[in-house]
Amino acid sequence: MTDLKTIKIVNKPWGEERIYALTDKYIGKILYVKAGQRLSKQFHKVKDETLLLFEGKATIEFEGERSGYLKMNVNYPIRILPGTVHRIMAITDCKILEASTSEIDDVVRLEDDYQRI
Repeated sequence: MTDLKTIKIVNKPWGEERIYALTDKYIGKILYVKAGQRLSKQFHKVKDETLLLFEGKATIEFEGERSGYLKMNVNYPIRILPGTVHRIMAITDCKILEASTSEIDDVVRLEDDYQRI
């Protein structure tokens, strides 16, 4: 178990994430996504996450059973089950809460605007 004494800031090419909770069971983050940026198209093998936009405007793309684009509404949670291909796109600067299981490195990137593996 990790005992965070302060918020851990992780710089990303699309903005940053601030990890405010990290245990062996769950992780809590705030994603700060810059206007016009998007995260990688990705899925998780095990990680189960819920996203909550609380400031700004964004869409989320899904592939598979729920293919298409969904407008993210403020204070409307979106659960991402393991195996679900998804990508967040910021229309304006955004703040998104992410609560998930603790598999922090469980990211399979399918496409990435920043050429990350």
